[in-house]
Amino acid sequence: MIVKRHSKIAGWGVFATQAINKNTRIVDYAGERITNAESLKRERRYIRRGHIWCFKLTNRTAIDAGVGGNVARFINHSCSPNCYVHIVDGVIWIRAARKIRRGEELTYNYHTDGEGLIECRCCQGCKTLL
Repeated sequence: MIVKRHSKIAGWGVFATQAINKNTRIVDYAGERITNAESLKRERRYIRRGHIWCFKLTNRTAIDAGVGGNVARFINHSCSPNCYVHIVDGVIWIRAARKIRRGEELTYNYHTDGEGLIECRCCQGCKTLL
């Protein structure tokens, strides 16, 4: 249903290989389950390379897709996304927010609460900091 390839947004991206209906579970955000304190340490290292791979799951835990992650870690941020996040029983699911066309890049809003060290590249002229 999806494939990783070069993106116009940023480096790698994830693209639909077929049409995906609204609300479809596309992929889980896999990785190592760590504490939020550990996540902050790792995130500083990732941000220097231009990545955000730690996903806050609860007030105590996060998922680090940089360790044991899958293709979901390459889904880029967008301020006008075609996907959304749905957490069910400790699993982070990426779901279609609308019908997604074959060949379209998947995006979701990261809703980061970090220091805003990475500029959004979702569209030309976007001034959002992630």
